[in-house]
Amino acid sequence: MDSAVLRDDMVDSLEHESKGCLRSADLSVAMRAVPRETFVAEDSGAYADRPFERLGTRVLAPSTVARLLEALDVRKGDSVLVVGAGVGYTAAVVAELTGEKRVHAIDIARRLVVEARQNLAEAGYDGVLVDRRNGADGLPEYAPYDRILLEAAAISPPAALVDQLADDGRLVMPHGAGDQSLVVVEDGEVTEQLGGVAFRPMLVEGEQVDTVERNRTRREDREYARRNAQGRTGWEQEWIDWDGASRG
Repeated sequence: MDSAVLRDDMVDSLEHESKGCLRSADLSVAMRAVPRETFVAEDSGAYADRPFERLGTRVLAPSTVARLLEALDVRKGDSVLVVGAGVGYTAAVVAELTGEKRVHAIDIARRLVVEARQNLAEAGYDGVLVDRRNGADGLPEYAPYDRILLEAAAISPPAALVDQLADDGRLVMPHGAGDQSLVVVEDGEVTEQLGGVAFRPMLVEGEQVDTVERNRTRREDREYARRNAQGRTGWEQEWIDWDGASRG
C-alpha cells in the first residue's frame, strides 16, 4: 500500500475519539507530511501505533509523539530544542510545524546523532541541526528557545534547560522515576500535568550504550569486586573452617 495512504490512516486513527491524542489541525498536517518509513527500519510496521527499538533507543509510537507535541504547542517560527534526538522522527514533525532551520536536536549517543542526521537528510529536513551533547546541558549556543522537548524522564526539570527557555517558553518532559507523568514547565515550575507516561531515564555521559567509558566502568566494577573478594580479612572469608583450624 502507498505510504501516503498509510500515513493518512495512521493520523486518522490518532484523531479518532478512541485515542483522542491528536487534536491540533497543524499537527495533523505535519504528521501526514513526514515519511515515517524513512525513520523506522521496519517498513511494514512504520505506521503501526507501537514503539520500536533501534540502536539502543526506543522509537516512540506515533500516539506518544502526538501527545508530546500537543503538549509542546509549537507555533510557526518558534525556536525548538529536542533533547533526545533518537532517530530524528520527532524533530522532523517539529520542523514541519515551525521550519527546519528553527529546530535543533541533541542526543548523548554518537551513533544516534549520525542516524538522525542521515534520516532527516533523506526525508528532506537536512536544515535541522543535530549535535551530540549531554541532554541535561542542552544547547546553550542557540538559546533561548521558545519550546524545549525532553524525550527522557527526569526527577526534576534540568536547570540548564530551564535557563535556556525564552521568557514565555515552555518545557515538556516526562517527570518522575517509577511513576511518571507528562508535565509542562513554565518559569521553572510545573504548570500542567497531562497524565501518566513511561519513558527511560535521561542518561548522563558514560551511560550511553556506545561508549568506551561505560564498558570500561563495567570491567572496573568486575575487577574491583574480584579484588575485594580476594582481599578480605580472615573473619570475612566464608570458606575458612574456623572450628577445624582451632582443633589443629
